[in-house]
Amino acid sequence: MNSPFSTSSLTKACDNGVSSDLCLANAQLVLQDQVLTGAVTIEQGVICDITEGDHVPTGAVDCASDLVLPGLVELHTDNVERHIEPRPEVDWPHLPALIAHDAELASTGITTVFDAMRVGSIHSGKGRYTDYARKLADELLAARAQGYFKISHFLHLRAEICSETLLEELAAFGPSDRVGIVSLMDHTPGQRQFRDLTALKTYVAKKRGMNDAEFAEHVETLLALQKRLGAKHEAGAVKEARRLGAVLASHDDTTADHVETSAGNGVGFAEFPTTVEAAKACRVNGIAVMMGAPNLIRGGSHSGNVAAEDLARADLLDIVSSDYVPSALLLSAFRLADIWNDLPRAIATVTSNPADAVRLQDRGALKTGLRGDVLRVRKIEQTPLLRGVWSQGNRVG
Repeated sequence: MNSPFSTSSLTKACDNGVSSDLCLANAQLVLQDQVLTGAVTIEQGVICDITEGDHVPTGAVDCASDLVLPGLVELHTDNVERHIEPRPEVDWPHLPALIAHDAELASTGITTVFDAMRVGSIHSGKGRYTDYARKLADELLAARAQGYFKISHFLHLRAEICSETLLEELAAFGPSDRVGIVSLMDHTPGQRQFRDLTALKTYVAKKRGMNDAEFAEHVETLLALQKRLGAKHEAGAVKEARRLGAVLASHDDTTADHVETSAGNGVGFAEFPTTVEAAKACRVNGIAVMMGAPNLIRGGSHSGNVAAEDLARADLLDIVSSDYVPSALLLSAFRLADIWNDLPRAIATVTSNPADAVRLQDRGALKTGLRGDVLRVRKIEQTPLLRGVWSQGNRVG
């Protein structure tokens, strides 16, 4: 299936305009299979030349042996939701929230983002949540069209299986909406991410201010929705992903059976498998494994699931997502570089691998002909210090 956001269409639909020429020289260039001293030149927003050596041409930026690597590609972030609802029930003005979100990501080295938005709502009970994705997507796409953003934005629709209105909300989107990902989010209590109801209670009850009785009612509501609509919603979301030309992702696969179902649905990558068993099954089925950067940095999952580092050491990790901490994405790549003793492989988990997973062929690597999305980084002990961010050759951070 062809993607609606092919390389040619993206080249024509620039996010922030093209830049004047830029040359970053005397740098340690992180290429796909090696690190070498050289220079990268960007013209009209595209990488046009990569040369080896420490020569600094007239007018070039002398990077003084800093690392230069591709801009980061973020597939799953809750950050836009955090900006529009900074506290429960607080609805922040959306345009300034979107602009602040965009600027925050740019400041962390993310130059391409798939903004996660929930589709599927529950309109009753203390655990209710209402639809918002179509309106927010319209606002985001309008802001992009007006050139308000520094970086490149696509949509990631998080399809809540345990909801009342999933298919109606998905139907409001079309192939022109830059929907790059549809993920199947099954938050049925007692399985996947929330096999332990204590973890679910800690997460939901605190966020929604539920007492014990209200939490019990919420659990019963979700179980009833799964029984009544779960199969219909899953099949419908898979169909809608195809209609939108989006990559399908699974979420919180826990067993080999979960992964077999994901493979049958045509899933391209698995978001946050919760066990080694599921990650191994993804390998067998050719499904890329994505884990969260906070899990890697903290040394474990906040929900008690498998540690990202364990998957990395078992060669079962392909993609990293910042999840709920944008600045963690770059830091996680350098953490992986220490684990694997392989910087290009680690950088690929936040650049070329996610780009490949969503069929973006025009970014994710330092390579002639690709977008001029690049970062300048200096390593201070074990911490990467971001010293410059360019999107299509424009300085954005």
